[in-house]
Amino acid sequence: MSFEGRVVLVTGASRGIGRVIAEQFAEQGARVALNYNSNRGAAEETLASLAGDSHTLVRADIGNPDEAQGLVETTVSRMGRLDILVNNAAIYEFHPINQVSYADWQRAWLQTVSTNLLGTANVMYHAARQMIRQGGGRIVNVSSRGAFRGEPNAPAYGASKAGLNAMSQSLAQSLAPHNVFVYVVAPGFVETEMAAFLLDGPEGEGIRNQSPLKRVARPDEVARTVLFLASEGTDYLTGCIVDVNGASYLRS
Repeated sequence: MSFEGRVVLVTGASRGIGRVIAEQFAEQGARVALNYNSNRGAAEETLASLAGDSHTLVRADIGNPDEAQGLVETTVSRMGRLDILVNNAAIYEFHPINQVSYADWQRAWLQTVSTNLLGTANVMYHAARQMIRQGGGRIVNVSSRGAFRGEPNAPAYGASKAGLNAMSQSLAQSLAPHNVFVYVVAPGFVETEMAAFLLDGPEGEGIRNQSPLKRVARPDEVARTVLFLASEGTDYLTGCIVDVNGASYLRS
C-alpha cells in the first residue's frame, strides 16, 4: 500500500489510534496533516515520530463549524490538495441516565453529538467538495462497536457513532459518482490512553474476555485496516463498515 504523493488529513491525531494511523501513512510515503484540538505537546510528539518530511500540524476543534471549515482550508493551503480524510476525532463521556442530573445529561449529549457527528459531518462536507474539485478522493470514518452493541453508560457516544455509520453510507451513495469513496472502520476496545483506566482497572479482565482472543485490539491493527480501505483498488467497498473487534460482537 503505497501512498507516495498523497496528502492525508487525520483528525484527532495527537495520540492513540490517530497517532498510529498518521505514522503508518507516513511510513508509506504520504504527506500527513495532523489535526489536534488542545494537546499541542502530544501533537508535536506525533509529528516528530513521522517518517519523511512535509507533514504539518493543524489545530482545530471540529465541534466548531468555522474551525471544521478552517481545518480543511488550512490543510489544502499548506499541502496543495487533499486526497484522503480520516475522521478519527471523537469524545467519550460517561453519563449514565440514572446517575447524572438533567443539566449534565443535556451537556453530554450536546458536546458528544457536536463533535462526533456534526463535527465529522462538517469536516466531510468541506473535504468532499475539495475532492470533487480534484476529481476524487477517499474518506475513512472511525466508528465504534458501540454503534451496534450499545453504550449503556455513554448513550450519546453510541448514538453519535450509529449516526456516523448512517451518514457514511448515505454519503457513499451520493459521492461515488464523483469518484469519492467513503468507508467506516468500527473498532471494539483498543489499547489506548483513553481506555487505559478501564483496561487497567477491575473491569479489565472482563473486557479482554469479551473477545475469544482474550485481548483488546492494538492501535496498529485498526490503523492497518484504515490504510487498506484508503488504498487504491477498494472502490467497490465504498459504503462498507468493517468491524475490528476480535469477534467480541458479531452481526450479520
